[in-house]
Amino acid sequence: MPKVILHQFPSSHYNEKARWALTWKGIEHERQSYLPGPHIRQMKKLSGQSSVPVLEWDGEIIPGSDAIVEYVESKIQDKPLFPADPDQRQLVIQWCRRLDSELGPAVRTIAWAGMINHTRYATSAFGKGKSAVTLFFYRLVFPRIRPLIAKANGVNPANIEKSKKIIQSYLNEIEQAVSATGYLVGEQFTAADLTAAALLAPLASPDHEDMRRPTPVVPSFQEILDSYSANPTIAWVQKQYREQRS
Repeated sequence: MPKVILHQFPSSHYNEKARWALTWKGIEHERQSYLPGPHIRQMKKLSGQSSVPVLEWDGEIIPGSDAIVEYVESKIQDKPLFPADPDQRQLVIQWCRRLDSELGPAVRTIAWAGMINHTRYATSAFGKGKSAVTLFFYRLVFPRIRPLIAKANGVNPANIEKSKKIIQSYLNEIEQAVSATGYLVGEQFTAADLTAAALLAPLASPDHEDMRRPTPVVPSFQEILDSYSANPTIAWVQKQYREQRS
């Protein structure tokens, strides 16, 4: 068996996309979690870039959730995430690229907007699994790195409004796309569905250990969750978690 390590944030939708792909394929792996901000130096040393997730497979380094999904697909052919039909496969790839580049950043902006001013809540969400001592010191430094995190994630009034419009557009598009078969492409679960559900998970708040939020949820974040709770696409996301994310 290969030695597989996922370098991740525990409460991040792009990282959730990588986790889902690994568990879908039944790949045993270790997870090494980092804290936003301090992770940058560590990731640059590991992978030459600053973002997570990064997959380490027997020493080979694969950065980025999209690349990770495609990599594990190439390694494990069981339970394929990409259709054999070339046209459908291309549609899945197009969905994944668009969702990654447009929906993912918009959801990230809105999620951070709901928690960034709540030090204890934000550090609890991203410090999941860390020791009490580590969390204590992270909470001390968080106010200093808050402006950097806000800038990196586009948490400013103009971008927040732009992100809301992008999210609503995708919610409408996904609702229409899945209306025929329940899936974005064809009649089975693919990487497109996995990507859409994972990237919308912060707004859907699915009941799954990997994306379960600290409680009680702060009012500013609960207001965001409430604003999307009745949306049909959010219900679709929760359905994917119940049926496909065991």
